[in-house]
Amino acid sequence: MEQTDKYEEDWLFEITPKNRFFSFNLKEVWQYRDLLLLFVKRDVVTVYKQTVLGPLWYLIQPLFTSITFTIIFNTVAGIETGTVPPFLFNLAGITVWNYFTACLNGTSNTFASNAGIFGKVYFPRLIVPLSVVISNLLKFGIQFFIFIAFYLYFYCSGAAISLNPLVLFFPFLVVMMGILGLGLGMIISSLVTKYRDFSYLIGFGVQLLMYLSAVVYPMALISEKMPKYAWLIHYNPLAYIIETARYLLLDIGQISIPGLAYTFVLIILLFFIGLLIFNRTEKNFIDTV
Repeated sequence: MEQTDKYEEDWLFEITPKNRFFSFNLKEVWQYRDLLLLFVKRDVVTVYKQTVLGPLWYLIQPLFTSITFTIIFNTVAGIETGTVPPFLFNLAGITVWNYFTACLNGTSNTFASNAGIFGKVYFPRLIVPLSVVISNLLKFGIQFFIFIAFYLYFYCSGAAISLNPLVLFFPFLVVMMGILGLGLGMIISSLVTKYRDFSYLIGFGVQLLMYLSAVVYPMALISEKMPKYAWLIHYNPLAYIIETARYLLLDIGQISIPGLAYTFVLIILLFFIGLLIFNRTEKNFIDTV
């Protein structure tokens, strides 16, 4: 009997059914931090492993997108960006936007793409979407470095650009983007287990959302030119993040404290809702995926 008790005390982890309706499982995630790092490494290495250009795609995509938007929206459509070069204006918005879309797209198919692993090995399922958000920080860092390079080029060329003194708060915007992408991604990934249509609509929805997020134009322009439809932009939390990012990086536009407060509250709410739905789906998704 004493020997049996001794063996029971030697267990490091105990896997039990989740009794709580809402659980963070942060302690368990921390215990599996090594696995989290392995997933991060997997996401970074395997994306462009068998491509010719490899990580250069991280650079090509935002550059070509910025050039295209500059030609279409600034040259043809005539959208003005003040003293900031249009290419730099677009590159700033696209760089921040790309981090959100990478997090959303990477986490929105968590259950369907990892069903084989989830059905065989136990570990906190939250690790997979977390690894996507963390690994995409590397991609964001590369693209942000390109933005800094072009910023210095235009600055040395005499462009009237400058950093806002509040630029030190820029990392908080990046964190907000990551949490928003994680929260929405967990909601979508849970819905995809039952309704596969969401996986087909996500690509179209993200493209449509980009044009409602003030990526290629200032928010004030919509309020001025299309006041009847400005509410579509003003209720979009992504628009406030991108507008604030350009304000910090290029000192253009304005910062809305009420808008950022609304954005912060909505992001936290979406994250909690996403975590709740994710935890509930985790219990029985293997039967429907």
